[in-house]
Amino acid sequence: MNLTRKLETTLLLIVLVLSLGPLVWGQPLEETPQEKEARMQWWSEARFGMFIHWGLYALPARHEWVKNRERMTDEEYQPYFEHFNPDLYNPTEWARAAKIAGMKYVVLTTKHHEGFCLWDSKYTDYKSTNTPYGKDLLKPFVEAFRDEGIRIGFYHSLIDWHHPEYPVDRVHPMRDSKEFREQEKDRDVRKYAEYLHSQVRELMTDFGKVDYFFPDYSFPGEDGKGRDDWQSEKLIQMVRELQPEIVVNDRLDLLDKPWGWDFRTPEQFMPRGWVTMDGERVPWETCQTFSGSWGYHRDEATWKSSRQLIEMLIEVVSKGGNLLLNVGPTGRGTFDSRALDRLSAIGDWMRLHGRSIYGSTAAPDDLQKPDNCLLTFNPTEKRLYVHVLEWPMGVLHLDGLAGRVKYAQLLNDASEVRMRGRHGAWMRDTDEEGRNTLTLYLPVTKPDVEIPVIELFLE
Repeated sequence: MNLTRKLETTLLLIVLVLSLGPLVWGQPLEETPQEKEARMQWWSEARFGMFIHWGLYALPARHEWVKNRERMTDEEYQPYFEHFNPDLYNPTEWARAAKIAGMKYVVLTTKHHEGFCLWDSKYTDYKSTNTPYGKDLLKPFVEAFRDEGIRIGFYHSLIDWHHPEYPVDRVHPMRDSKEFREQEKDRDVRKYAEYLHSQVRELMTDFGKVDYFFPDYSFPGEDGKGRDDWQSEKLIQMVRELQPEIVVNDRLDLLDKPWGWDFRTPEQFMPRGWVTMDGERVPWETCQTFSGSWGYHRDEATWKSSRQLIEMLIEVVSKGGNLLLNVGPTGRGTFDSRALDRLSAIGDWMRLHGRSIYGSTAAPDDLQKPDNCLLTFNPTEKRLYVHVLEWPMGVLHLDGLAGRVKYAQLLNDASEVRMRGRHGAWMRDTDEEGRNTLTLYLPVTKPDVEIPVIELFLE
């Protein structure tokens, strides 16, 4: 074969590879809705997970963006690396707290925006094994949570304020220093992307099965970064090749690619209803904090009450979503008392009412929730759950349910709730406005639980 033919053959192969695009990296270009639903089934049924933000920022204890907010240089931030020694770290205790709270999966910040890594990565010295603590934090974490039957998720920051090749942008701590920007103008995002991909490959190969990946985050546009900077398509294809059953969030700037994300992630706010795209309902998960900070914040005082958190979980599920609730461990490696108090209270409620959450979703569209109530529905068991936020005076009316309920009970103790209707129960078929109203007769005294739930067995 002469040289010209060889060149032609080589060019043809290159064109073929480029045309295949993501397929080369092991992920099919198409996944049927049924295949996606099966892959995501565990996540959809779990409904409740624990987020953990932990890094050097636990030492200043005034928000995980402290380096950014206070415009710290690497030198000014270095003391936290030199004094990081979580001597009380016991991931088994963390896992038990999550288990008691009723959480089914966990997502840990393997690296946050500060660039510090919780595992013994081959690609950096900025890691836990080089601190006074001197040990890998991630491996025992994974083992402890797996032992409790909790699925494993890794958060990994796309941003890195410590890496020497990460170009200064609008969220960088040194963004306001013209001198620094000029001095570092030759930083190469392609070299940084190579580092990013190498570390993600480590995470996807060195810790067994990973159920969930939370890359964070893209901010395309002027002085920002998006898919081209992260080489997002290549990155997610590698992740899906190494962990074919994994679920991945929506923060790689790939919303136009069906295989580029699995669920939407509204952060720190409650959507008005089921999250949609192009008019279609999509899987979604909201990540929320106990207070206003993700990392440990010693002086933050706006903590949500246990009741607020339970109600938030119910509301999320009533709109078809998942709740990822965050804990920020201390610099010594413990959950502080405020977090433990709320996790315990949530667990007390979930122990009695968990089946109104797990495997449940929004109620059928033709059912309207009563005042001061939230509805969840388990389509497999055909059970409707009425979460009563304000206990009524003896009766509760449910429009559209006359003749559709065969039994009703309080979920906390399985005590019967009488109702007006057919088949020996008491029910009026239709009210004056023809709404097919089911009337439930409740005890005068509110059950001794934070938010009572009535379980309705549907025909």
